Amino acid sequence: MKLKIKPLGNRVLVKKIEEEERRTPGGIVLPESVKDEKAIKGEVVALGTGEKFEVKVGDKILISAFSGTDIRIGEEKYLLVKTTDILAVVED
Repeated sequence: MKLKIKPLGNRVLVKKIEEEERRTPGGIVLPESVKDEKAIKGEVVALGTGEKFEVKVGDKILISAFSGTDIRIGEEKYLLVKTTDILAVVED
């Protein structure tokens, strides 16, 4: 399926990378409500029309925990974020 969303200005469309379930040492799965709030991992899918970007399509990035607008297309989860909400590029 071809994505038909083009971010405007200094915004970036990011596909969320889901983290594995967290478990206690005893094997109990922790629910979302007790997990630590931390940066969100994602992959850049599209860039806006604005400024010069420090990231490119395909980059893996970290985003502030409470930033952006959640978008769901089919089963996939995306975030539309401003470039100022991008914390870092993750290098393999």
